[in-house]
Amino acid sequence: MSYKPPYVITPIIVSLVAKISEKLGQLSVLKTQENNLYLRRINRIRTIQGSLAIEGNTLTEMQITAVLDGKAVIAPPREVQEVRNAIKAYEKLTKWRPTSQQDLLAAHQTLMQGLIDDVGQYRNTGVGVMKGKKVIHMAPSAERVNGLMFDLFDWLACSDEHPLILSSIFHYEFAFIHPFADGNGRMGRLWQTLILSQWQDIFSYLPVESLIYAHQDDYYLALQQSTKQANSAPFIEFILQMILDSCNEDTPQVTPK
Repeated sequence: MSYKPPYVITPIIVSLVAKISEKLGQLSVLKTQENNLYLRRINRIRTIQGSLAIEGNTLTEMQITAVLDGKAVIAPPREVQEVRNAIKAYEKLTKWRPTSQQDLLAAHQTLMQGLIDDVGQYRNTGVGVMKGKKVIHMAPSAERVNGLMFDLFDWLACSDEHPLILSSIFHYEFAFIHPFADGNGRMGRLWQTLILSQWQDIFSYLPVESLIYAHQDDYYLALQQSTKQANSAPFIEFILQMILDSCNEDTPQVTPK
């Protein structure tokens, strides 16, 4: 492994990892709860709603539930398609390997089918990270994408960082490279969920995305700060805080009385 992303493990990161690890122990009782499947379903709906809402999708949790149940929904067809694709992608989560670029491309095809022409392939044009109508980050040129993604996946496969830190670094680096013409935000969040769920199954249904949506401005600010500093620590700290908050939200639901 020759490439290593630029990051610093701060005391805040160390503290957040410890707190999350403690919460995960409490949340492990989910596996013995009778309402396990119900909680998974509710949280999966929240995850999909949050991740797509960040990208401008207006469907509510109730409407997404209807789509999941195969019912008709009065909403823009593109937004309904986004929801259908996201449902399929999260259902396939356990079949994909975090360190496989081939699986990443397959996931992009599932997530963006019927929405863009260039599904399942890296971009061949320049793109920027948008916040509303404002460009907050110009991604590397299309000619560099293949090499950058090779280096990133090589690092992911070889790194011995803690999965919470590893997945957050990957999420930031993926957002920085912006390898696809569209769908980068939801793909980055999906892939972090995949990395974490391979470590602890509970992450496949913790609704971290809904909290990121509730803190969108902080999400984009953390991206900007990390890029400006050439150090992903601000983004790692933000994502870990969202994970901890997600764990805290779920704890009252599943802790035995």
